[in-house]
Amino acid sequence: MAVLLVSPGLVAGAQQRDQIRQQQNELARIRMERAELERQMVELKTTAHDLREELINLDRRADVTARLVRTLDRQLVSIAAEVTDASMNMARAESELGQKKVVLRHRLVSIYKRGPLYTAEALLSAQSFGELVARYKYLHMLALRDRALVRRVEQLRNQVGLERDRLVGLQRGLRESREEKALEEDRLRALEDQQRTQLSHVQVVTRQTENKLARIKLTETQLSNTIAGLEAERRRAEAGRPNAARATSSIKTADYGNLDWPVEGSLVYTYGREVQSNNTAIRWNGIGIRAPIGTPVRTVSNGKVVSVRQFGTYGLTVIIEHGGGDYSIYGSLRRSLVSEGQPIAKGQAVGEVGISDPELPPHLHFEIRHGGPATDPIAWLRRK
Repeated sequence: MAVLLVSPGLVAGAQQRDQIRQQQNELARIRMERAELERQMVELKTTAHDLREELINLDRRADVTARLVRTLDRQLVSIAAEVTDASMNMARAESELGQKKVVLRHRLVSIYKRGPLYTAEALLSAQSFGELVARYKYLHMLALRDRALVRRVEQLRNQVGLERDRLVGLQRGLRESREEKALEEDRLRALEDQQRTQLSHVQVVTRQTENKLARIKLTETQLSNTIAGLEAERRRAEAGRPNAARATSSIKTADYGNLDWPVEGSLVYTYGREVQSNNTAIRWNGIGIRAPIGTPVRTVSNGKVVSVRQFGTYGLTVIIEHGGGDYSIYGSLRRSLVSEGQPIAKGQAVGEVGISDPELPPHLHFEIRHGGPATDPIAWLRRK
């Protein structure tokens, strides 16, 4: 039977090519997520722009409504003056009608006192037929004049009353319209204040989000540059010892899904892209494990401490090299229990949980990196 022998160098080369391919895919995915995050930031700025335009529109509507209220106020003043004039005219008509009624009343009293035959006596006492006709005509015209005068005064009073009622109705309508427009102006001003407050809030949130994203990007860049520098140094050291056996990672394939958790607790955030409440997104290169302040943080495998320093939003961070380009990262620590260059065993405490981001509860930021790019640590930790 023929046996096919595979060179260890070919196997290592294939594994390296797969690893490079995975890194390239991961880099492409990170770039896509970053582009999406930047797009959402543009949308957030567009929302602020829309709120600003709406605020300007509301301000214009409120100004127009205020001008309309002022115009209605002027009309109310004018109508009030007309109502006053109409009331005075009506009062004069009433006074004139009263005077005419007094005259007629006196005339009726005088006629009553002279008796029902006075008119006949006045007519019959005429010296001639012509005087009789003249007296009759005079009395007839006097009665017609009095009746017409009373009718005209009553008609004038009725016209003035109708005009006054019309003006009072118009005044009432204008007053109601003025109150309605004043309420609308108050509503628009309140809505304008609300939109202005919302715009200020959106602007504050936008600035906070931009600053937070900038800090996270800076932290990621610092951490990536540190890992890249450590990896480059490790490779130079290996290149300087061509005959020495290559160091292998203490994190084996068999450890996939079986590593102990560095601390016990629920997840504050997960690996990858996470959408925030303000509709922006943050990409995490690791996981956040909630734990009380001071909880011991234990390493997931054997290795060597290669970095103990502050990393931006991650705070105090310990980086452990496990060999073969594998690293585990422990951030958001209150204090460190190890120093650089120190060998460390699996399960050994490297520090204590602290708070590095005031917007998040106490937690451990934990990452696993293979050759530089981050991978999802959950896939390597044992299931709870």
